Amino acid sequence: MTAPPRIAMVAGETSGDLLAGLLLGGLKARWPAVTSMGIGGARMAEQGFDVWWDSERLAVHGFSPELFLRLAGILRIRRQLRARLLQDRPDVFIGVDAPDFNLGLEQRLSAAGIRTVHFVCPSIWAWRAERVEKIRAAADHVLCLFPFEPELLARHGIAATFVGHPLANVIPMEPDRDGARARLGLSPQDEVLAVLPGSRRAEVAYLASVFFQAAALVQQARPAIKIVVPAVPAQRARIEAAARAAGLLERITVVTGQSHDVLAACDVTLIASGTATLEAALFKRPMVIAYRMHPLSWRLMRRKQLQPWVGLPNILCGDFAVPELLQDAATPRALADAVLRWFDAPDAAQALRERFTALHESLRRDTARLAADAVGGLLA
Repeated sequence: MTAPPRIAMVAGETSGDLLAGLLLGGLKARWPAVTSMGIGGARMAEQGFDVWWDSERLAVHGFSPELFLRLAGILRIRRQLRARLLQDRPDVFIGVDAPDFNLGLEQRLSAAGIRTVHFVCPSIWAWRAERVEKIRAAADHVLCLFPFEPELLARHGIAATFVGHPLANVIPMEPDRDGARARLGLSPQDEVLAVLPGSRRAEVAYLASVFFQAAALVQQARPAIKIVVPAVPAQRARIEAAARAAGLLERITVVTGQSHDVLAACDVTLIASGTATLEAALFKRPMVIAYRMHPLSWRLMRRKQLQPWVGLPNILCGDFAVPELLQDAATPRALADAVLRWFDAPDAAQALRERFTALHESLRRDTARLAADAVGGLLA
């Protein structure tokens, strides 16, 4: 291809926007005049992406009541997007994560002769293995974040490339703990707990209250501890309301964004399962992973789960490197006790940092270039 390509993309939620923004940087390095459009967020817009719909429009939480209330609107957006792309065809469509939205869209576009890429292999190795057939029908190529995924997909006749995890390049091997603390108004001597109850509205609804109750118990045990909470702008008011209800708002620091500074600065983090747990691992931070969801979602997930772990650091390490407290097990007392154990076991925390350093090395690649090269190969 001689002319710069037109690339349509869909990224769902904050984590997808981050990954897509990094990918767009690589595409622009290869094709400075590339044009891109579709569904995205602020990170993509910074790269010149034409946002037709904001990625937060796709942010839902499992099989919750919120999903059923919003499903009609999400399906309407997908129909409108599909019609627009079929009328004004891009050179390639890249679906970034959001498999429930993107795989069906990719399948229809591929059937119409539009080349398709899926960025982030759905976790068929963890649960919902039946999705592999849908991936094969939907994607001409899959960009994989983890090194074992291309071989798994190849067994099912799906072309794939390991591009590394973009966050492994963004996050330094040696995080600047003191610099992050200075930016947050913390001293090098402080004991610091980071509380991350999620970036989605439903995550905050299910987790923020129990997280802050747990944080209050930690503070009772260690009165001098500093508690810092990064909040995405859309969820800050809900997070502050949950902290206030727990009697904790005046004794913690809530910051807008700055999650990387908070993770670099902390000693331990209490964190919602998801991409943020991998970020915490790349910052080499001990953590306690927790998750709660609608009971129906929980039952469905447990039936389809293929591995004993839910948190990405544990999946990648192949054992319970850090505690996971899920659903009914995620009580304030249990969460607080698990957090306090890290503060009381510096040798265990150091051993974990060494494991996470090796994990970081295994994920480090020139992701933006490798991903752009794979897209370029498909376009050629």
